[in-house]
Amino acid sequence: MMRIIHIIFISFLCLSIFGCSQRGTPAPVSSLSTSHTSLKQKINIKGGSYIVKKGETLYSISFRANKDFRDLAKINRISKPYKIYPGQKLTLNNLVKKNKKAEIYPKKPIVSTSYKQKNNKISKKDLVQPKKAEYVQKQANKLSKTKKTQYAKKVAWQWPAKGKVIRRFSNKDNGFKGILIANKRSTAIHAASHGTVVYAGSALKGYGQLIIVKHNDDYLSAYAHNKRLLVKEKQEVKAGQLIAEMGSSDAKITGLRFEIRYRGKSVNPVKYLP
Repeated sequence: MMRIIHIIFISFLCLSIFGCSQRGTPAPVSSLSTSHTSLKQKINIKGGSYIVKKGETLYSISFRANKDFRDLAKINRISKPYKIYPGQKLTLNNLVKKNKKAEIYPKKPIVSTSYKQKNNKISKKDLVQPKKAEYVQKQANKLSKTKKTQYAKKVAWQWPAKGKVIRRFSNKDNGFKGILIANKRSTAIHAASHGTVVYAGSALKGYGQLIIVKHNDDYLSAYAHNKRLLVKEKQEVKAGQLIAEMGSSDAKITGLRFEIRYRGKSVNPVKYLP
């Protein structure tokens, strides 16, 4: 009888050990492949207006709205240093498009009938003036555009972090508007070029701990899903300077979401990086 009880006890013990070993089996690799796409918050701002929330700046709002910060400042009559406050209503639509044709092509001067009768000969200078004004305007626009292009080309880019690019840029409406560089937690993140930190915080949904650096009036770069931020707003940074540590924002993959914006629009970072 004792022998039968002993056998039953050993069998029960073996089954318990087997059950524990099954529970300790690691999860399949495929289940660990979830990236930052699991954070399906509303990243982009859409609509004609937006109410400013605590911690946001004009740069962070223009970043989410895919707008040039200068356009938002002009539309809402916000002057430098572009201060905004929680509860403030910002207009996102461009309202400065009317009478554009009239500005570029000035109307010809109207000469009254009485003036024509008194002065049969109209000065050639008066007739040429509209064409001259049009030519001057075109040359000014051309020069301004050339200067902006030359200034924009002066940005020297470098990779912000070491790692493997596991997601690439997409031009589709719901596409990934940057690249995702995967590596270990706390991997060093560096400024991709010299500039000024215009945003450092976690107020932007879908980006976690985020840093935005303004390089000039044309280019911004963004560094999202950081574990720790090492710079503050209004701080000047040099190319290659340590600005953050890589994190995951509660996703299962640790990685840096890196974006470049040219005049408010997302561009493919790979085309700019060496």
